[in-house]
Amino acid sequence: MSEPDIAAQKKEIRNRLRKARVEYAAGLPPEISSLVFHRPPAAVLELIPDDAVIGLYRADPGEAPANSYAKFFFERGHTIALPWLVDLQTPMIFRQHTDPYAESDLAKGYFDLMQGSDEAPEVVPDVLFMPLVAFTADGHRLGQGGGFYDKWLGAHPQTIRFGLAWDMQEVPELPNEWHDMPLTGVITPTRLLGPF
Repeated sequence: MSEPDIAAQKKEIRNRLRKARVEYAAGLPPEISSLVFHRPPAAVLELIPDDAVIGLYRADPGEAPANSYAKFFFERGHTIALPWLVDLQTPMIFRQHTDPYAESDLAKGYFDLMQGSDEAPEVVPDVLFMPLVAFTADGHRLGQGGGFYDKWLGAHPQTIRFGLAWDMQEVPELPNEWHDMPLTGVITPTRLLGPF
């Protein structure tokens, strides 16, 4: 399959599942939303060294929430890192996140995403929990389309990497390109797929 065909397939999946993801998350009762993604599964915690820097993200509407994970790992003494973007051409880096409760250390960044301030120290995650648009049962991930995570993981291939997703984001297969980085595992409200 040619690159234009793969790009068109990915775009169609993204468009369909972004909308479905937002509708699904908005339809969850508040009492259910507050319970999901509260803490990582025990099998995931077994893979994480005590001194690991934990990369997370500030969820946009529809994305699986990661804030409870930030609080959980912060309380266990881990350094928390959030993606930091400048523009489409500049590689993504991670900056330290020191206040997962009040989020007083965050600022509006590129794409109007909340991210660490420009003054926050740059850190390199050992373990990365990332959002996704779609995933397969064997650990392939479809992201937002900017390639930020794939490029970062290409430069840091040793990173343990988990996707956080709603169950409804699973698809039977995804078109893959050479630069698409598979996940160590996928965590949903009902399952842990992997480690692969």
